[in-house]
Amino acid sequence: MKKTMTNWTAKTFKSNGVDLHYLRTGGDKPPVILLHGLMLNGACWTPLARALEKDYDVIMPDARGHGLSSAPSHGYSYENLAIDVVNLIDALGITNPVLLGHSMGGMTAAVAANLQPQRLRGLILADPTFLTPERQREVQESDVAEQHRQVLARSKEDYLAEARARHNHRSQEIIELFAQARFQTGIHAFEVLTPPNPDYIQLIKTLDIPSLLVIGDNGSIVSTPMATELAKLNQHLQVVQIRGAGHAVPYDQPENFSIVVQNFLRSVST
Repeated sequence: MKKTMTNWTAKTFKSNGVDLHYLRTGGDKPPVILLHGLMLNGACWTPLARALEKDYDVIMPDARGHGLSSAPSHGYSYENLAIDVVNLIDALGITNPVLLGHSMGGMTAAVAANLQPQRLRGLILADPTFLTPERQREVQESDVAEQHRQVLARSKEDYLAEARARHNHRSQEIIELFAQARFQTGIHAFEVLTPPNPDYIQLIKTLDIPSLLVIGDNGSIVSTPMATELAKLNQHLQVVQIRGAGHAVPYDQPENFSIVVQNFLRSVST
């Protein structure tokens, strides 16, 4: 029987007037902060947190507009999301955490690492939203926000049934966590898709801490050639590709992703 998260802490802290919720496994262990993508929340990291909690204090915040955090009508820039992460570190008195971010959370982690690199032990970017200006415009002009409006108008049971059929390779637990997170995502959160994104080339060039870029081999935002070029820009950046994974690399290959993450965490432990 899988361990539940009943012994984890669930609290909120305030960042620039916004109440932000987080889960925390706790303990006097090296801290790891997990940042989720758009339309997900901190609880979606539950399987990975279970794998890490024996050796690490895992903190899983809900980004503004997601999960149980407040959903203001504006303020969803990557800079604001990154400042929220820095404020989380301050609020909890965390020392030298490793930041791990997926998708939107990956870009957020990269920005936070550039804001205050001296505060971090390491950085893991799981297929971050490193989009070209042209791709940014395409995403903004797409119907992704309208699709979300339509989902919110449906019943959760109907959405769950469709998700189970579409993602039958994923565990029932993660499908249910994803569905819960989807219905807890406010429409204003899609403001993060408004160009321009931070310059990811500059972000990578200026990284001064041990960093890992994890991508899949099928439909990742960061392609293999792009990852190779990024690695050439900074000696601190290593790249790992996980076979059989797409953009949702932490969830497409959860066991392999967990192994990659734990190997990196051990390499930066003090």
